[in-house]
Order: sequence, then C-alpha cells, then structure tokens
Amino acid sequence: MKAISIFDRILTVICLLMVICIFSQQNISGRIVDEEQNPVVNVLVFNISKSLKVYSNHSGYFTIEATDRDEIRFIKEGFYRTDKIVENLFNTQMEVMLLRAETLIPEVEIKYKSSGNLARDSKHFDDSKKVADLKSYVNEYMKSELNEPLPRNTIPKSFQGHDFQAGLIDLIKTLGAAVGLVKKAVSPKITTPNYIETQNFLAKVKEEVNLDIFEKYGMDEERIDHFLAYAEKVNHLSKKYRKNFNAATILSELQSAFVEYSKLNKLSN
Repeated sequence: MKAISIFDRILTVICLLMVICIFSQQNISGRIVDEEQNPVVNVLVFNISKSLKVYSNHSGYFTIEATDRDEIRFIKEGFYRTDKIVENLFNTQMEVMLLRAETLIPEVEIKYKSSGNLARDSKHFDDSKKVADLKSYVNEYMKSELNEPLPRNTIPKSFQGHDFQAGLIDLIKTLGAAVGLVKKAVSPKITTPNYIETQNFLAKVKEEVNLDIFEKYGMDEERIDHFLAYAEKVNHLSKKYRKNFNAATILSELQSAFVEYSKLNKLSN
C-alpha cells in the first residue's frame, strides 16, 4: 500500500507539470484580412508583452506565442495599425481586419476654362513669343563660358592697415575645427534604420514628445499615427535622431512638417 501511494504522488506531480507546460507555451493563431476580406501578407505580428514577432504568410495566417492579457500589435505599411488583447486562451483563433490608410491628393485648381478650340487654348497655356525668346537667351547665356574673370570686390593690400585680429581669427578657426572634430568623433554614426527600428523610434516619440499641441486640430491617436508616418517619410526622423534622441528638436521638426501636412489633409480647427 505504501508503494502504491508513492506511485500515485509521482503520477500526480507529472500531470501537474504537463498542465503547467501546456499553458505556459500557449499559442494563438489567426488570419489577417482587409476591408474586402482579402488576405494581407507579410504583416508584422508583434507581441508587445513578450517582445516576440512573426509575419503573416501568403494566405494571411499567423501563429505566435501568447498568454492571457498579452497585447498583440499588427503593423503593415499602407494600413492603419491595429492592436488586440488576448482575452481567452481557449479561443485561440483570432480574426483581424486591417484598414487601408487614406492617401490624400492635393487639389489642383485650373483657372482657365477651355473653349474647345485647340489653336486658341494652346496659345493660352504656351509662353508668348517674347517670353520664349527671353528664356532661350538666358538658358544659352547660363551655359556659355565666361569671357573674362569676374572682378573681386576687395581693397588692395597696399591700402589696408595692419590686421591686428588676423592671429586671433586664425586661433578661433583652429579651435572651431578642433571642437568640430571632437563632436564628430563623439556623435553616433548616422545610419539608415530598418523597419523595426523605425517603428520603435515612432513609439518612443509618442511616449516622450509632447504631442498635445496637435490635438486642438481634431487629431485623434489614429490621425497622429498617420501624421508621424508622414513626418518620418519626409524628414527621415528615425535616421537622424534614433541614436541621439532629443525631444525638443524632434518636436520642432514635427511642427515644421505639420505645416505641409495640414495643407494636404483636411483638419478641424
């Protein structure tokens, strides 16, 4: 009876260990589609809670390790970012829909109304003969070589007094060059980031840079993500600042990029 009792205890421990192992290695699977239920391939599926990542296959399916309450993020260029929370480990099949990001084309205003007469309309859009001749002359002149050297607007040395600051200026230039070399040696080398580095940089911008000034234009979190993607594409922020992060400088660049962004997108005041 004593031997049987020990065997039962060992069997119970083994069963408990198997259950713990199964639940600790729980995976979730799913399929990623667009608005028309077409599969979206090569989507980055990122488990933020565990820092794990996979990509969806050619049919939009994915499998990634996760546990209860893990946050899963889905990222694909040309689509809005989507986040999901794992709520039920026993229901591991996840259906994810990615919405395409809007691409706004600037409005082009045509002031001249066409009459339908080709001869008359072509005269309106073409340069006048005098303007065309002038452009042709200026173009040829700019391409031609100089016939004589350009005069230098300087005072001859024979009429100049002694320059008491010459040595001081040379010293300042030398010190400036030395400081420049030190900064160049200390500063991190600027390199082109990969996709993951870019996404991590943009996430850090949202955490450490005060973006409240953009909310008064009616920009919610999704629109701010769209704007950050635009600023990154135009100003290459991650390439310049991911290794030398400066919140004030980045905010200044974002404000500059927002001027052009607001012209291309309709924003509320």
